[in-house]
Amino acid sequence: MNKKNSITLKSQHISVSINRSADEVYEFASNPENLPKWAAGLSGSIKNIKGEWIADSPMGKIKIEFAEKNKFGILDHDVTLPSGKKVYNPMRIFPNNDGSELVFTLYQRPGMSEKMFVEDTKLVKKDMEKLKRLLEK
Repeated sequence: MNKKNSITLKSQHISVSINRSADEVYEFASNPENLPKWAAGLSGSIKNIKGEWIADSPMGKIKIEFAEKNKFGILDHDVTLPSGKKVYNPMRIFPNNDGSELVFTLYQRPGMSEKMFVEDTKLVKKDMEKLKRLLEK
């Protein structure tokens, strides 16, 4: 068996309950122009340049490609880092009674230390909590 094909990455599911409907959360969170309002770890500013979403992030200029609009609450997105490496980010919003649940799966990428992974988890949670506060106003 090819060892390379049998390796899975360590993952952490990060979630937050939001007291707004899943449709409302999806509409806000799926709009790339709203990212700077809540996703500090990903975007300080974002622009659509020739059909591509380019963001100024703490890592430098990145490209963000989102899943097409869908009825299932899928907010998956690929982030192309300044190095050219593409990182897949699974994210979902789904109903939780009359509110919603937002779930992000963070992977510990090769070369990422345990300490970096824990810090990244905290940053993602902080961004999700900011989204919650924005939408529950």
